[in-house]
Amino acid sequence: MTAWLLCKSLRKRKRWCGSVVKSLYSHHALKPLIPALCLVAVLIYSQADRLRNFVAGVFIPQYHYPYAAALCFAQVVISLLVINLFHLLDLVPVKPYSQVLGERLLVPAICDSIRGVVDMWAKASSSYAGLFPLTVRLLPLVTVGWSLFLRLAVPPSVHVSVVVSIMTGISIVITASHDSASIEPLEYLYAPLSLFLHSLSLTWLAKVYESERRRRRTPDAQASIFDIYYTQLVNQAWVLGLLCLLHPDSPAKVLSQGSWNSLLFNAFLLAILLLGTVLNFLVGSSALCFSPLAAALLHSARELLLPFIQLL
Repeated sequence: MTAWLLCKSLRKRKRWCGSVVKSLYSHHALKPLIPALCLVAVLIYSQADRLRNFVAGVFIPQYHYPYAAALCFAQVVISLLVINLFHLLDLVPVKPYSQVLGERLLVPAICDSIRGVVDMWAKASSSYAGLFPLTVRLLPLVTVGWSLFLRLAVPPSVHVSVVVSIMTGISIVITASHDSASIEPLEYLYAPLSLFLHSLSLTWLAKVYESERRRRRTPDAQASIFDIYYTQLVNQAWVLGLLCLLHPDSPAKVLSQGSWNSLLFNAFLLAILLLGTVLNFLVGSSALCFSPLAAALLHSARELLLPFIQLL
């Protein structure tokens, strides 16, 4: 009898937690808290991104572990495990993988996978201090262009676009006039490629969510934000898994080169993967909940504001 009451109370708690999560992702519930949540999200993202760059800058050169594709694949696998765990606990309602939705999300999955590998390569080769910070500042503007090209239902307003353009131009001019970091030849290819893929991925993700809401008349038939993000992760797992198999650094080499007996090695590796999981979720959920421009600003806020902070 006691066990039955305990199971019943746990089921009630799970249903209550699920309803809380759904209400938090409701636009009407978040509307009064949007300014405060945006500020908190920017601060959390900036500090987490700074911490991940620091850990990666120490871990990859110290242990000679520059396997970008394998690190991105492990990061996606951890994200899938966390979402499935939350789903089993009834904290996050997620529908099974849909092949139709997966085909529509194939383009952003490929773009985001390649972009993640390119960015990890920049961190592994200590090239993230060269051309990459400048191209990151252009992410909001390029995202605005993709939003207009793909004809989103709610495109960025003209006033916001003008303000972002002015801030981007000033930030790039200040940084270019003071920054004298050396630029590797591959950065001239990889940095614009990362900018192109990231902006396209964010905009396409929001476009799929918009079309899903218009296509389904009943809310139960619509794919939720978690469904789209989960499907995106499954696609990325397939893309990155194939990339790991085709990469010259075979999985056997990746596993043999790791210092798996070292507790510090495992701690650094886990920190990079968990921080990357949180950062990707914040950007992806921002693109789905708000707009691709909001996600782009979240990702590039620290780089955009850093020159202004240094002038103060």
